[in-house]
Amino acid sequence: GINAEYGDMGLDLTSINVQRGINAEYGTDIQEKKCSWLFLTAMESVTEEDRQILMENYGKNDVECVSMVKELYKKYEIRQKYLDFSAETYASVCSDINNDKSGLPSEIFQDFLDKIHKRSK
Repeated sequence: GINAEYGDMGLDLTSINVQRGINAEYGTDIQEKKCSWLFLTAMESVTEEDRQILMENYGKNDVECVSMVKELYKKYEIRQKYLDFSAETYASVCSDINNDKSGLPSEIFQDFLDKIHKRSK
């Protein structure tokens, strides 16, 4: 569900350690060829030529290859796409929690969501 997707995205962002006003520093997802939200979004965003560059460089433990991937992430504003999608998803899940009619205490879900959301900052 959306909560699992949002949690996975939080881990992706934790991997690149993004904070507003600070350059992104990537973990080892690029070298380890992890199928992250960032990579999948890049694959959907790039031109055919840049997709070839991404595929040739992703998953290689080489400084130049990692740099090429990071440049593509920057060129296609993958960081900003993540931040926008994360904010939209957070707002949507908050709305779902507030509109839940199950009778379960919404604070439980809101606390959990806030922990995930803070982890991704």
